[in-house]
Amino acid sequence: MTRFGYFLTCEEYSPAELVEQAVLAEQAGFEALWISDHYHPWNDEQGESAFVWTVIGALAQATNLPVTTAVTCPTVRIHPAIIAQAAATCAAMMPGRFILGVGSGEALNEHVLGDVWPSADVRLEMLEEAVELIRELWKGDFVTHRGRHYKTDTARIYTLPEQPPEIWVSGFGPKATELAARIGDGYITTTPDEELLQRFREGSGGKPAQIGIKVSWAPTAEEGVDHAHRLWGTSGLPGELAQVLPSPRHFEQGAELVTKEQTASTVTCGPDLDAHVAAMKECVDAGFEEVYVANMGPHWREMIAAYGDQVLPRLRSTS
Repeated sequence: MTRFGYFLTCEEYSPAELVEQAVLAEQAGFEALWISDHYHPWNDEQGESAFVWTVIGALAQATNLPVTTAVTCPTVRIHPAIIAQAAATCAAMMPGRFILGVGSGEALNEHVLGDVWPSADVRLEMLEEAVELIRELWKGDFVTHRGRHYKTDTARIYTLPEQPPEIWVSGFGPKATELAARIGDGYITTTPDEELLQRFREGSGGKPAQIGIKVSWAPTAEEGVDHAHRLWGTSGLPGELAQVLPSPRHFEQGAELVTKEQTASTVTCGPDLDAHVAAMKECVDAGFEEVYVANMGPHWREMIAAYGDQVLPRLRSTS
């Protein structure tokens, strides 16, 4: 049975709105939460970017839903030893309900301390070492590590959960997906690519996978397209641009090449329940065990209510 979750996007909503969304999502029947981890929004129109670990602390008290970071980059902006401590605290606050989702990151968030943004191959190498170090620290002993990319000196995490959280790894290409299969407890993506999912299944021995999508609920399809294009037109940028552009203004410049028609053709917009069910069912049919959905724009209360009343029941009756 597929599990359906709600995706909290820190780039678009304030901390108070994120917590309210989580509470409403639980009441509506969503079974889990994703939450993004950013330093910058993708563009100034989105206008937010809260510190995710503070928000997760609030979620631990406000809901009983499981939470997955989607995703944290534990390699450049924040040392993996600090991510290990943050994630251990979250897991201690919500026993059995926290998953550390990790990925190789984007320059948008990771360049802010002035570090050189590495090549894709080096980023994956750094991610693998970071995950190894995090798991070592979760054993509760003093860790002195002298790796290729990271060092620790008699570091020990004292506040630990009874069981360490799982680490799920994102992948949007063959190399990242193969790394996820090798080191991850599960797989995270935002594209229902059945070929990559199969690559992960074969490499991991059949471990589970999560996917997240975005929709734009609104009274009309036209208004929904307007919100999606204004706020998330940057999602239409091709190739590796999302990983290498360094600031919101560069994403805004790139998004000028994305037309409103392109946005309308790739995003479910408006109140058509059949369209929303179809967007979610595509991910179910691709074989993902967990499917998460985020709303774009101001009508998130209406979206959550509609999903609870009609979309989720229809999906559960067929999945």
